[in-house]
Amino acid sequence: MTLDGKHAFITGGGTGIGLAIARALADEGAMVTVTGRRQQVLDDVASARIHGLAMDVRDEDDVREKVAQAVQARGPVQICVANAGIAEGKSLHKTSLEFWRAMMATNLDGAFLTIRECLTSMRGTDWGRVITISSMAGLRGLRGAPAYTASKHGVIGLTRALSEDYISSNFTFNAICPAYVDTDIIARNTDSISKRAGVSEEKARDIMIGANRHKRLIVPDEVAAAALWLVRPGSQSVNGQAIEIAGGQM
Repeated sequence: MTLDGKHAFITGGGTGIGLAIARALADEGAMVTVTGRRQQVLDDVASARIHGLAMDVRDEDDVREKVAQAVQARGPVQICVANAGIAEGKSLHKTSLEFWRAMMATNLDGAFLTIRECLTSMRGTDWGRVITISSMAGLRGLRGAPAYTASKHGVIGLTRALSEDYISSNFTFNAICPAYVDTDIIARNTDSISKRAGVSEEKARDIMIGANRHKRLIVPDEVAAAALWLVRPGSQSVNGQAIEIAGGQM
């Protein structure tokens, strides 16, 4: 089986993990819609098989409208990758309700809305794959980041519940849980950790590298390889799983 004729819809697909997955699926023959909030970023990565569509995963009407546009242009979504997310640490006593809700709106509400709308067309087909990008923080508490941790735990819970709802179908639902991946988020977190911990940026980066069991940053293509495996033949009995990519046991 190739992915020829399959329509993949990926949120946060203009950079990092989302872009790596988009390119991997396109190389296998899929037609890919990538979304993000900045159209110019999406235009810069567009190709014959990758099409950018500005969308805010926090906005229900926008998600509904843009998924419908993508379906009209490229057919029913059969591969849905809910990847869009934000990562920022803040201790609980410094966490405002506004910060908490912003984290949930992107990381958890965004995944819910994306999957719900993609399933509208997917359910009319005989095969589908839904992949959520959670985090190591979805499997254990991440020190200094309770809001982020809660949002990523929620993503795994959503994924597992849906796998049970569709257990007798040809649809599977799995979460990928990377540790620290070498993306733009690392650069932003380096600055944040440096300021919060009162250490140099080099030390802040070393803290993140040291949190990965093999003591190096993961590259986005490693996460993309896992996503590609989940849509290929032979993975159809992998369902409701939280797959760790962390260089060792968490």
